Amino acid sequence: MRTLLRHRSFRTLVAGAMANRLGDAVAPLALAFAVLDLTGSLTGLGLVVGARSLANVLFLLVGGVLADRLPRGLVLTGSNAAAALTQAAAAVTVLTGTATVPLLAGLAAVNGALAAIAMPASSALLPQTVPPTLLRHANAVQRLGTNSAMILGASVGGALVATTGPGWGLMVDAATFCVATVCFARTRVDAPPRSKEAGADGEAARPGLLRDLREGWTEFVSRTWVWVVVLGFMVLNAVSAGAIQVLGPAVADDSFGRAGWGLVLAAQSAGMLAGALLAMRLRVDRLLFLGTVCVAAELLLPLALATTDSVPVLMAAGFVVGAALTQFGVAWSVSLQQHIPADRLARVYSYDALGSYVAIPVAEVAVGPVAHAVGVRPTLYGAAVVIAVTTGLMLLSGEVRRLRQFSDGHGPDGHRAGGGPVGGEIEQVGGKAEQVGERER
Repeated sequence: MRTLLRHRSFRTLVAGAMANRLGDAVAPLALAFAVLDLTGSLTGLGLVVGARSLANVLFLLVGGVLADRLPRGLVLTGSNAAAALTQAAAAVTVLTGTATVPLLAGLAAVNGALAAIAMPASSALLPQTVPPTLLRHANAVQRLGTNSAMILGASVGGALVATTGPGWGLMVDAATFCVATVCFARTRVDAPPRSKEAGADGEAARPGLLRDLREGWTEFVSRTWVWVVVLGFMVLNAVSAGAIQVLGPAVADDSFGRAGWGLVLAAQSAGMLAGALLAMRLRVDRLLFLGTVCVAAELLLPLALATTDSVPVLMAAGFVVGAALTQFGVAWSVSLQQHIPADRLARVYSYDALGSYVAIPVAEVAVGPVAHAVGVRPTLYGAAVVIAVTTGLMLLSGEVRRLRQFSDGHGPDGHRAGGGPVGGEIEQVGGKAEQVGERER
């Protein structure tokens, strides 16, 4: 960790990521309770969060192409600056009493589109700033920082929303986007090496948008372990979004309170922090297999919500879920970064995110009517069962079980994972840097 933190680009990237995650921990609480205060309706809440998720899905592929064509730091800086404006606008409407469901849904959609543009750039930037041999440590350290920020954000956010109202929570999120913009503007790395394809004139061809997308799709579908996991998380993310992001705040409002829900989310973030520390020490060559097994723990939180209103029990469940999902997150990031060519990594991340997130808007909009029809607790029990079954299906893939990591940081074809270290940004103390992208599974 000391070696990584000696490098300017690593520090600024992690600082920007921490600012983002601090705001990300506050924003869902603030937005959920703003809509509940406005309408008292699960359906209304589902429409607002679903609008954000839908826009996020629609712009992911565009974000992947931009991140492989433009400087990734520039993409992050511009998208974060624009996101600060959308969240500030949402905060003003809530604080002035002018908010409506369509207005909040529209602002949430714009914010989701900006997040989609930023995500592939963020996820693909890490391997440009660390030596291949430090990928696992860099991913773990990055998560250590961002999960620490989430602990603070979830605890403070719950208390802030409970005491001052959701409008100020949204304003805090806008401020964190401003901080992240400054951090990303100070992050400078070299472009990754690019594969050249000769055109008719013998020069390197410059692909168009569709060709860029086809190249990314070829990399995505050529590896069974990639698309099997993404299909699994298409289901897992949808179920989790409906159970935790929509039903969770509603259950909290009816029983243990908003501040208690903030503590549960903070405990989950604390689990992620512990998971990052554990991931730094693990020596496992079949890292993806271990991470996928850990995914089964995600069923604990919907199961706990369905069976108890005890905040300590819910916090314990959230802690275990956070620790387990971090093992998967590190395993997934390292696997992609070692096995995907650097100049196509952002596009693979965008297909990954598209498949993983495409069903979330449907689940967020549908879970309210489903819960009204069959009851909140049966819906939560059903979510836990689906998580268990989906995890088992992913583990049926031999490639998922057998995929190995490379201790020298090079992929099976000998390419340097993610492009390796960059030049021009190493300080006199030596060492190397890292990225801030996160696959929020």
